[in-house]
Amino acid sequence: MSTRQVSDSNEPVIESRDQLVAPMQKGEKPRERWRIGTEHEKFVYRTDDYRAPSYAEQGGIRDLLLALTEYGWEPVIEGDNVIAMSGPDGTVSLEPAGQLELSGAPLENLHETCQETGRHLAQVKSIGDKLGLGYLGLGLWPDKTRAELPIMPKGRYEIMLRHMPRVGTMGLDMMLRTCTIQTNLDYSSEADMVQKFRVSLALQPLATALFANSPFLEGKPNGFLSYRSHIWTDTDAARTGMLGFVFEDGFGYERYVDYMLDVPMYFVFRDGKYIDASGQSFRDFLDGKLPALPGEKPLESDWIDHLSTAFPEVRLKSFLEMRGADGGPWSRICALPALWVGLLYDQGALDAAWDLVKGWDMDGRERLRAEVPKLGLDAPLPGGGKLRDVAAEVLGIARSGLAARARLNDAGDNETGYLLPLDEIVATGKTPAERLLDLYHGEWAGDLGRIYQAKSF
Repeated sequence: MSTRQVSDSNEPVIESRDQLVAPMQKGEKPRERWRIGTEHEKFVYRTDDYRAPSYAEQGGIRDLLLALTEYGWEPVIEGDNVIAMSGPDGTVSLEPAGQLELSGAPLENLHETCQETGRHLAQVKSIGDKLGLGYLGLGLWPDKTRAELPIMPKGRYEIMLRHMPRVGTMGLDMMLRTCTIQTNLDYSSEADMVQKFRVSLALQPLATALFANSPFLEGKPNGFLSYRSHIWTDTDAARTGMLGFVFEDGFGYERYVDYMLDVPMYFVFRDGKYIDASGQSFRDFLDGKLPALPGEKPLESDWIDHLSTAFPEVRLKSFLEMRGADGGPWSRICALPALWVGLLYDQGALDAAWDLVKGWDMDGRERLRAEVPKLGLDAPLPGGGKLRDVAAEVLGIARSGLAARARLNDAGDNETGYLLPLDEIVATGKTPAERLLDLYHGEWAGDLGRIYQAKSF
């Protein structure tokens, strides 16, 4: 989630619909300026007892953040608290229960992305060795109840924690007990955005299956392969889901603006503080009738904030954000952007991917999304067959797209090697979650504590 640092009362007030469309239009870039942004989260635990550390305790989350100054990172302050660190590799920030996230810098190629990930992991592991902290690469806390988890001192989280139980049964689980990998990608025009949005939204369930890595809850199997993805099905229906309108004729920036205007608000940021506007209407805000700020109209930054509070499977801001994958190890942090860059950043690959999915009906897409958290690669495709039936073809398309990009590292390798972890999953037919379940029922003999040694960074 985004981290706000300042509010500027001198910035423009929104007076026209053009200002609502502007962030998406400003995202348009020529191909040579397309970049790759990768975000990844990890669970932080005490190595002596596997407890999730609190923010303020000695050797806890605050100390972890501040220790990054050793590597040139600068603190981001909210009130009296350090809530993030800013540096050349992007921003290191906190999810609600102390999950540590790197929101990486916009980079030119996947070699740089994987190097960035490696630098970050090396830094936090070195700090963790000193503080007695470890980092777990999964999509869901495997053994923690909500009550066992700390809450980080960020204003927007206080508002969301109050609001979530009003709109769904699993929103608190989403905030406190999940981790993800996400990829942010560019587009050149409205038409290019539309094609990329449709392809990535249709194929997001495949990413969920390939990266499924959350089969345990509170110490035992939960009946799902991606429980993290299942959690999103009952978090807040007004701001999640598959967005059927994306596939309708005439979809573009204007239609997404209409969608966002119908998404209830969370907050307004003023004078360094978050004001609770949960459940209120941005349309009322535009008319100066927001109950939380009567008589005021929104600033352009309020709209940017609001765009960050919808959580569909693919999200549009000034870039497209892929949101379907569970957290996982270094190799899969590199593999997720490889999948989407391969599919979306070469026109031939993008066209081939669209040809594969354009005949799927919306009911079929929704059914696939609903079934994939439990069934993984065995989830039913629209029109018949299973998701595994197209997985190898999709990876082949992505590989061709990466090969066409011809972005080489110092050794002369292109970017296709980053797909190898996904090739193995498709070849064996077993998702990461199924491998974990095999270990749990086999070698681990039901001892889930073994997961900390097996799946830590």
